[in-house]
Amino acid sequence: MTGLTLAARLRDVERGQVAVTAPTSARLGSRVEASGVTDRHALLKRRIHVAIVERLGPILGQADVTDEDLARQVQAELQVVLDEDGTPLSVTERARLTEQVSAEVLGLGPLEPLLRDPSITEIMVNGPSTIYVERAGTLERVHASFVDEQHLRRIIDRVVAKVGRRCDESSPMVDARLADGSRVNAVIAPIAVDGSGLTIRKFAVDSYGIEDLISFGTLTTDAADVLAAAVKAAKTVLVSGGTGSGKTTTLNVLSSFISEAERIVTIEDAAELRLEQEHVFRLESRPQNMEGRGEVTIRDLVRNALRMRPDRIIVGEVRDGAALDMLQAMSTGHDGSLCTVHANGVRDALARIETMVLMAGVELPVQAIRAQIASAITLVVHQDRMHDGTRKITCIAEVCGMEGDKVTMQNIFELDGSGRLAATGIVPDCLSEIAERSGRIDRAMFAVDEFSRAQLKAGPRS
Repeated sequence: MTGLTLAARLRDVERGQVAVTAPTSARLGSRVEASGVTDRHALLKRRIHVAIVERLGPILGQADVTDEDLARQVQAELQVVLDEDGTPLSVTERARLTEQVSAEVLGLGPLEPLLRDPSITEIMVNGPSTIYVERAGTLERVHASFVDEQHLRRIIDRVVAKVGRRCDESSPMVDARLADGSRVNAVIAPIAVDGSGLTIRKFAVDSYGIEDLISFGTLTTDAADVLAAAVKAAKTVLVSGGTGSGKTTTLNVLSSFISEAERIVTIEDAAELRLEQEHVFRLESRPQNMEGRGEVTIRDLVRNALRMRPDRIIVGEVRDGAALDMLQAMSTGHDGSLCTVHANGVRDALARIETMVLMAGVELPVQAIRAQIASAITLVVHQDRMHDGTRKITCIAEVCGMEGDKVTMQNIFELDGSGRLAATGIVPDCLSEIAERSGRIDRAMFAVDEFSRAQLKAGPRS
């Protein structure tokens, strides 16, 4: 075999375009220097991985094979393949290679070290050979890659199967989650043109608290005190923002102020909220099966939750006709509910809720829908992802009521010129009720200057 032919063969192996038998891998290993390939360990790992998949391929996707049985078979085959390969390895190198190939075959392959890296917040796989991560709010490409498209597809199938979902040609998009609650989205052919895609939004090992959000600059102490008091006083809070702006994290933090004495029902597409309270019942939507049956939507879950005697209902994200059922729940005795919605601002958040109510297929006058919105929602918290990658709450607005056919709002806190969430000088109308149910709130925190602060501290004149 000439050097040129061998180099082409190696490229085919690395791309996963050819299967490698044990004798072939041994021949390639003996000529690796002649091919000009310098990373012997990486090439060896790829060869061993391909050989293991070639031997165990039929059982890797079988649902009736337990993880323990599969791990034992992989370990046994690994030792056989390593012996047949013939590449001299020290005990340490052999142990490290065994661990890495096992992770490739049984775990999430090249994603494992990225998932363990606490500085990485998001992982984006654009086909088998291209992986980007978000670190400190900035995107960067990493050198890790999958062996081939089939390797990436096996990882996707393994992730979605653990939550009872599937991803195939008839259902090429899927939302799922990892064991730690990290959110996963996968897309495959025919809609993914250049190879399958996988996006993982990691969750912190330790849940964030309100102090963490303050230290990150997401909000100020005064704003945090108001939101905490509003949640304790069972005021309905809607968290809005764009993709990746931190809505779910903020929702999770706000939920920590709900009393332990209350029963909480959470509703999500993929269960990722991690509430600290003991009395929590979690519901998760389900897509239709291969026969087109068995779908359970967020709207179905909201309706069912009303029969479960909840004190609070928390919806991870409202995105369709479930908004109508959510509004009705908020208006009929389930005060203090929390939910998120994709929107560009506080006013846009209410407009989106209105649009989604119309998606429910119930013919209601627009004014009636707006009246329900004004009655059900007390505060809208809008969060943005800034240009530097940080997440900040940019506005907290109170829904005041109706004027004619318009919902009226007033901004209580908004981002000032220095990029800080500052009071606007408006004291919320609901302040007295919040203070009555959750404890005294210093009215001076809503002042915009020292004179106004002194006036508010003095309280209303008789």
